[in-house]
Amino acid sequence: MKRMHVHVSVEDITNSIGFYSALFAAPPAVVKPDYAKWMLDDPRVNFAISTRGRQPGLDHLGIQVESQDELQEVYARLREAGGDIIEQGQTACCYAKSEKSWIDDPAGISWETFFTTGKTRTTATGAASAVRGWRMKGRAVSLRSRRRELLPPAARRRALKDDRSELIR
Repeated sequence: MKRMHVHVSVEDITNSIGFYSALFAAPPAVVKPDYAKWMLDDPRVNFAISTRGRQPGLDHLGIQVESQDELQEVYARLREAGGDIIEQGQTACCYAKSEKSWIDDPAGISWETFFTTGKTRTTATGAASAVRGWRMKGRAVSLRSRRRELLPPAARRRALKDDRSELIR
């Protein structure tokens, strides 16, 4: 059975954990210094918050599946929906190992489709480290360009915009 995924960027992780724990009447299943996740059954959602976003608000939406068969079914839907699909493949992000792909909807919201295969002690490899890499000042633009290819489409556009603004400074 599939599960809706919502990821929100927050400024204050502790305050936000308190708010969402009260809202969901449940503590988070995962708590890290920069991240928290609730695996709710009613409504069936993987709701995550982190302080890693550029600004507070919706970071991305997604569909989490429970098997490779379901993942292939969702991937077929992505191809049918059209648009640019970023096939990230096996990666580690948000303290979990997953296989994932990304697409932007017509409104420009990034959608992540993923199958979680295990846990990890770190949050940033794959797209997450690419995001962190292009945010760090002093990095070569060419390095950012290579990493940008791993980003979901909306984040890739923001990275291009940031690159241009840094070159002007």
